[in-house]
Amino acid sequence: MNKYLFAAGVLSACAVLLLAMAPANAAETGKASWYKMGTKTASGERFRPNGLTAAHRTLPFGTKVRVKNLRNGKSVVVRINDRGPFIKSRIIDVSKGAAQKIGLVRAGVTNVSIQVVN
Repeated sequence: MNKYLFAAGVLSACAVLLLAMAPANAAETGKASWYKMGTKTASGERFRPNGLTAAHRTLPFGTKVRVKNLRNGKSVVVRINDRGPFIKSRIIDVSKGAAQKIGLVRAGVTNVSIQVVN
C-alpha cells in the first residue's frame, strides 16, 4: 500500500474519532449568512423562506440548533433541513425567517454560535 494513502486513511480515521467524541451539544462559532433561494432542500422538503430552518454541512436533517448572533445576543432555534453553506468561511446558512429573528437580514453575514438543542 502506498504510504501516503495509508497516512491519509489514518488521519481521516482520527478526524472521525474526534468528531464522534465531541459532545452532541458542543457549541461551534463562526460566520452565518441567510438565504431565500431555491424550491427544494437537500432533505427533499419544499423550501420555505419564512420558516425557521437552516443549512449545515454535516448535522443530520431534523437536528434542532440554537443560533445566537454574537453581535446583539439574539437567538433562534432552527431545524436543519438543507446542506451548505458552500462558502468555506461560513458554518451555517439560515432561512430569511430565522435571519429576521436574530437581526441578520441587513448585515447579510455575522458571527454566530451554534449549539445543538434537544
